[in-house]
Amino acid sequence: MNDDSFKVGITKTFPCSYLPDKEERLLIAVDERLQNNRSYSLLMMEGFRRSGDQSYRPHCPSCNACQSIRVVVDKFTPSKSQKRSLKRNAHFKITTSEQLQDNYFPLYENYINTFHQDGSMFPANYKQFQSFLSSKLTKQLFIETWLNVNGKSQLVCLAVTDVLLNGLSAVYTFYHPDYKAYGLGVFSILTQIDLCKQLGLPYLYLGYQVDDCQKMNYKNRYFPYEKFIDQHWLLVQK
Repeated sequence: MNDDSFKVGITKTFPCSYLPDKEERLLIAVDERLQNNRSYSLLMMEGFRRSGDQSYRPHCPSCNACQSIRVVVDKFTPSKSQKRSLKRNAHFKITTSEQLQDNYFPLYENYINTFHQDGSMFPANYKQFQSFLSSKLTKQLFIETWLNVNGKSQLVCLAVTDVLLNGLSAVYTFYHPDYKAYGLGVFSILTQIDLCKQLGLPYLYLGYQVDDCQKMNYKNRYFPYEKFIDQHWLLVQK
């Protein structure tokens, strides 16, 4: 896919969400021909990402810190700490849904209002929840993590995942604050890697890695992975 073949927009520069003293600018895929699963998958292969129904890619004037990462599923080997995560969380039950369910919202609201009070999504509301997590661009899977508590099933974590032509794309994960110690963010990624294997998909896309941003520099711990640099996917081994 060539950007010149389709209509794309470019935003004005604005303060960067991840790095202080930096400015951010985005390419936006505005062409209607790009609003489908095949085109969205191809855009992902070229370093794009989505928020709701909008596909975008950083196009900053003096910075290239945001780099797309995708895990090479068939070669992935969990680290010692990731193996411990799998063992520690083996008692959870994993199920999937293809629809955004209303009963996900209380979990989302609790997560946002507990952990992201300084973010743009605070305070959480239902309209924002729907527009952020659902999308018409592609099929989605909602990976549910359940725990039996006093004989009753409790939803403790939800991972929103897009289904692409050549992989899955981890969109967002949220969990019950009481279970923070279980490392459900890591466990969620490991669960999605396993789901890729089950579906025969070669990649799990993790979004943008930003080395100098603490909240965005956790994605380069799943080896081997590929980084999108200068229009090419480059393999990174441990």
